[in-house]
Amino acid sequence: MFGRWLEKRTDRVHRTSPLAAVRTPADAGVLSCRVLDPVNQPVPWAEFTVTDRLGRKVVTGGTDPYGSFMATVPAGEYRLAVSAEGYTPYRATAMVAANSLASLGDVTLQVAPPSEPPMRGDWDIDPVHSSIVFTARHIGLARIHGRFNAFAGAVRIADQVESSAMHVVIDAASIDTGVRMRDDHLRSPDFLDVGRYPTLEFYSERFVRRSGNRWGVTGGLSLHGVTRTVTLDTEYLGLGNGMEGETRAACRATTELHRDDYTINWQTLLARGIAAIGPSIRVDLDVQIVPRVLTG
Repeated sequence: MFGRWLEKRTDRVHRTSPLAAVRTPADAGVLSCRVLDPVNQPVPWAEFTVTDRLGRKVVTGGTDPYGSFMATVPAGEYRLAVSAEGYTPYRATAMVAANSLASLGDVTLQVAPPSEPPMRGDWDIDPVHSSIVFTARHIGLARIHGRFNAFAGAVRIADQVESSAMHVVIDAASIDTGVRMRDDHLRSPDFLDVGRYPTLEFYSERFVRRSGNRWGVTGGLSLHGVTRTVTLDTEYLGLGNGMEGETRAACRATTELHRDDYTINWQTLLARGIAAIGPSIRVDLDVQIVPRVLTG
């Protein structure tokens, strides 16, 4: 009688265990935590990386909408790194035993101070250490990657960064996807029509801080004879010094363009009605700027 009671009680405890809903191999355990901000609110979509003792990545991902994450890993010692925009990264070490839960509990991220902005004045984009790349969907499956090899730009930093301005000019004929026949087609009237529209231009006078080092840079993009408002989702990376000691500032930015907005609507369909080229283009920029050198 006592044996049956103990068996039922053990089974009930097992079914209500944190590991009850997680199937784990015999030599694995579960690592978990909940990520909070300084006022104890969850931080959703925080990025985490779990590495082993040799520094090899074992698990990467993001927290759920409630700031939680859970990962099944082989038993052993691990290092966990948690990061989120606007917060100082968090690092910890955890031991995970087989068939057990290793919980770090609540992890509180501290707000990171904003990076020092560039000094007031005129700056030029350094094309040698900058890039403008794009990605387009091909036949609904693969992606085509390309870049513009020739561009120039300037940024005027104001006393209040929000009042700064940017102007970028891109040589349309410098488009490069690594395939000459495709590049020639992209330069043709079907797409960029570089004979009539030799440049792409972006001009902005609206810099809006979203949080921490995240900014929205909104302006007009002129492409294929059409100008549309575009916002660059921008991450300011801070200041640094080049090999010759010159001051540099850097940022990353991304946006999505829709071909129809710029009347670039050439299309061909495959036999099953699938578009050969998707309707949107993702653009990613890595930009370094240097103070303008006055000559003469």
